[in-house]
Amino acid sequence: MIKPTEALALGKITAYPSEYDPGLLFPIPRQTGRADLGVAQDGLPFVGWDLWNAYEVSWLTPNGLPRVALLRVQVNALSTNIIESKSFKLYLNSLNQTRFSSSQLLLETLAKDLSAVCGNPVLLSLIESADFAEQRISEPTGICLDDQDVVIDCYTPDDSLLRSTSTEVVKQSVYSRLLKSNCPITNQPDWACVQIDYTGPQIDLRGLLKYIVSFRDHGGFHEHCVERIFTDIMQRCMPTKLSVYARYTRRGGLDINPWRATVGMPEPGLHRSARQ
Repeated sequence: MIKPTEALALGKITAYPSEYDPGLLFPIPRQTGRADLGVAQDGLPFVGWDLWNAYEVSWLTPNGLPRVALLRVQVNALSTNIIESKSFKLYLNSLNQTRFSSSQLLLETLAKDLSAVCGNPVLLSLIESADFAEQRISEPTGICLDDQDVVIDCYTPDDSLLRSTSTEVVKQSVYSRLLKSNCPITNQPDWACVQIDYTGPQIDLRGLLKYIVSFRDHGGFHEHCVERIFTDIMQRCMPTKLSVYARYTRRGGLDINPWRATVGMPEPGLHRSARQ
């Protein structure tokens, strides 16, 4: 059951929990943001997922010894709900003084609770301290849009900035580290690097950069921003294949990385960038 928005902890002074409490998780229906895009839950124009990385995961062994790990959560874009980020942080903190007989039991508990709030099964992996050294940093590939000399005068999303410059079909990979949006509840800034891969008519790269920067004053959840970028490019530039992947920097020990694509596009790697 969806909770009333009055129960939302984001933007409020909140007491941090001392006992395990899955009831802290707050679901937000995806359709809330998709309705503004004219996208129906039962007819999505994309596939994809949201990758959550949690860096502040800790629990107790049966002997009371603390353990720490990294948590990776992959939520399918088909899921009914997204998880409100502060509620996710509070939930993870509620595990800090909870004893688990094994890390596998912790993982099973996480999978059960997170799948329940999302409305669909989620994929999880727990990276324990012995494997920290194997975690890789990687940067986007392709053409960097950010060095273009353009005049910017629009800081709210404007899809009219998007256009094709030729009917010739190209295959291109581009990225920008200048994506910024704001939390729709607290107005705190959300910073990201966005990678766009497409096949179709050549997109005007100057206009694409201006479009990405136009999100700078926009209030929207990470997932909804990426879905807006995907649907705007599809409608304005009409590529036959499209992939949009945004890596957001962390806040409160969490980063969120939404990926949306046409069917058949390869999934992006799960590595973190230097800013994350």
